Amino acid sequence: MTDAAAPYPGYGPKPYRAYVLAALFVVYTFNFIDRVLVGILQEAIGADLGISDFQLGLLGGPAFAILYTLTGLPIARAAERHNRISIIAIGAAVWSAMTAACGFAGNFTQLVLARIGVGIGEAACVPASQSVITDYFPSARRATALSIWSMGIPIGAMLAAVGGGWVVSNLDWRTAFWLLGAPGILVALVFKLTVREPPRAGPPSEPPSFGEAFRFLATRRTFWHVAAAGALMAFVGYSTSQFLVSFIVRNFGLSIAEASYAFGAIAGLSTASGTFLGGFLCDRLSGRHPLIYVWLPMSALLLACALYLAAFWQASFWGWFALLMVAPMFHYMHLGPGYAVVQSIVPVRMRATTIAILILIMNLIGYGLGPPIMGALSDHFANATLTPLGLDAAACKQAGADAACGPALADGLRYAMLCVVAILPWPALHFWLAGRTFLKDRVS
Repeated sequence: MTDAAAPYPGYGPKPYRAYVLAALFVVYTFNFIDRVLVGILQEAIGADLGISDFQLGLLGGPAFAILYTLTGLPIARAAERHNRISIIAIGAAVWSAMTAACGFAGNFTQLVLARIGVGIGEAACVPASQSVITDYFPSARRATALSIWSMGIPIGAMLAAVGGGWVVSNLDWRTAFWLLGAPGILVALVFKLTVREPPRAGPPSEPPSFGEAFRFLATRRTFWHVAAAGALMAFVGYSTSQFLVSFIVRNFGLSIAEASYAFGAIAGLSTASGTFLGGFLCDRLSGRHPLIYVWLPMSALLLACALYLAAFWQASFWGWFALLMVAPMFHYMHLGPGYAVVQSIVPVRMRATTIAILILIMNLIGYGLGPPIMGALSDHFANATLTPLGLDAAACKQAGADAACGPALADGLRYAMLCVVAILPWPALHFWLAGRTFLKDRVS
């Protein structure tokens, strides 16, 4: 570990390094197009197949997350030993094909099976990609590189929103899955043919066993606090983003296309700028303030919480939209710094495994619990109004529903959003606690 403590200069010429980062960004963008598309289309899917908010939450959450997280660990172990570029390319082809398969689903069960396939394919992306980035880029630019790569999240969400919103309005939701899923297969092929596997940073060595890696992490309090913060932020982020288009449609009366374009603007501007600025500011300020990697996310989350709470109380679309163009910028400042902290507290040959464990924790809680809990809360609050009228949220999804359904479904989702965003001070606390051990735990 003493050798790993020296600054790492990076690998390869800068122009090619930039191309690799751009290629990884494009792959990750398609990863998130396919991941969040179900949330963009869910109002149309729910109306067509007659499924509840809770079932929609299961589609966006556990149906995707369970095998995504469980297969992520063995794939990450393979990435410690084998060609990571091939692993990423194969995963991209699988998740793209399974996204297109969602368009052929005739019922809820078939959609679940297709979403499981998407999750299995996407498990190959994050651990291997982050491991490649840390081998290509100098340690002093790691947070910036990871932040640029992480912008695939908001840019993918924006493209899914704009493309999916237009297609569902002009064609149908099935065509949206076909048109936005299938091109990822070509992206996977180009990626494999043009990106080289980098040598592993540091002296040659065998990767530790999973047991050794886990025992090492067990002694790193910094990791567990960042993982707890990441899981809680994923819970908020994945649940709110899946239901944001539905929120706009129900509360402000916009069409699915109009709501999708608003969501795309939020993701493409606010979320993307916050994702980039988090890593960029941390790398710029870390020379004088090494704890900026935890201080910045902590402070930003507290600001995001206040802005979100104010936004979801707004009665007008433009008041809500103005606040939502700011709040996610602070919410997503954590991505680059958080990943950089985790990468810097483990040896080189543990990076993919460590990220896989982090992703497992984040996604079992974030994806596995976030969307279905949001859906269940939405149904619960709606039913509080509907039950005395002899109605329920499921009946309101049927054609010719009672006039009381619209306001009840709108308010139910509003109160669910308020409950979920109110937990953001909790992950801020974990970043503060991580700051107490980060410098001691850092090895790179």
